[in-house]
Amino acid sequence: MRRTLLGCAVVAMYLAELCSAQEVHVPALVSAGNETAISTTGSGKATLYLSGPGISSKTEINLGEKFILHSEDVRNAGEYVTIVCTDVCRSAVFHVRPSKPAYLTFLVHPSRVPVGQGDAVSGVALPFDEFHNLVLDRVKVSFQSTAGDLRILSQSVLTQDGVGWFRAASGKSAGKLQIVATVDSLSSVRAVQQVASDPCNLRTKAHRTPKGVDIETEPVRDCSGNLVPDGTIVTFSAAGPGGRNTVDAPIKQGIARAHIQTPGSLVISAASGTVMGNEVRLGEQP
Repeated sequence: MRRTLLGCAVVAMYLAELCSAQEVHVPALVSAGNETAISTTGSGKATLYLSGPGISSKTEINLGEKFILHSEDVRNAGEYVTIVCTDVCRSAVFHVRPSKPAYLTFLVHPSRVPVGQGDAVSGVALPFDEFHNLVLDRVKVSFQSTAGDLRILSQSVLTQDGVGWFRAASGKSAGKLQIVATVDSLSSVRAVQQVASDPCNLRTKAHRTPKGVDIETEPVRDCSGNLVPDGTIVTFSAAGPGGRNTVDAPIKQGIARAHIQTPGSLVISAASGTVMGNEVRLGEQP
C-alpha cells in the first residue's frame, strides 16, 4: 500500500512539473516596434510557435529562459498567439498596439468647388505610426484653411477609430483654398480650387448694325463679384413680329456675345442657368 501511494505521489509530482514547465508568460500590451520578451517556467527543450499579423515562426527554446522578440517581430499591430510545446502545449495571447503618429494621410473633397457653398468642402485625416499602423488612440487633429490672407477655417477635433474629419463652407473669392491638417509636429497640405458660383445680376446691351443686331453682356459675375468661368453658356432670345430667335453663346473673358439677324422691333432677353437678365427693347430699323 505504501509503495502504491508513493508511486502515485511521484506520478503526481511529475505531472505537476510537466504542466508547470509549459507555463507561458507574455506581455499584456506591446507598442509596435518595441522589443519585448516571452518567458516560460521549467527546464529542458521546447518549441515556440509565434503567429501574428505578418509573422509566423517556429523556434527551439530552452524552458526557463526568456525568448526575445525583436522590433521587427512586433511591428504590425494586432493580436499575437504564442504556443510553447513539449509533450503538451500551452498558449498565451498578447496584443501589439500602434506607436505614436509618424505619418499623416490627408484627403480633401472636392478638388474644385463654387464659392459661397455651405458644407461644400470636407476632409479626413488618418494618423499612422512609423510601421504604417493606423493609430487608434484618440489624437488631436487641427484643420486650418486660408484663401490668400483670409482665414476660412480653424478647427480642432479628436480622432475616432483613427479618423479625424471636418466639413466647412467654401470661401467667397475665386482662387486657391489651402487646407492644412496638423497632428503634433506632422502636417499635410491640400488645395481646393474655388471657382465662381452661378451668374448673378445678368446685364445685357444690344445695338443694331447693318447686318442685324449685336448683343453682349456686361462682365458676368456671381453674387460675390467673381467673374464666371469662361465657357458658361448664356442664352439670348430675341422676340419680334416674325417669331423668336434664340442663340446660345459661351462666355469668353467674362463676356458673352451674339449676333441675331431678326428684322423689326425686338424684345431681347438673356438667361444663364436659373438667372434671368434685363430686357432690351429695340424699335424697327429706320
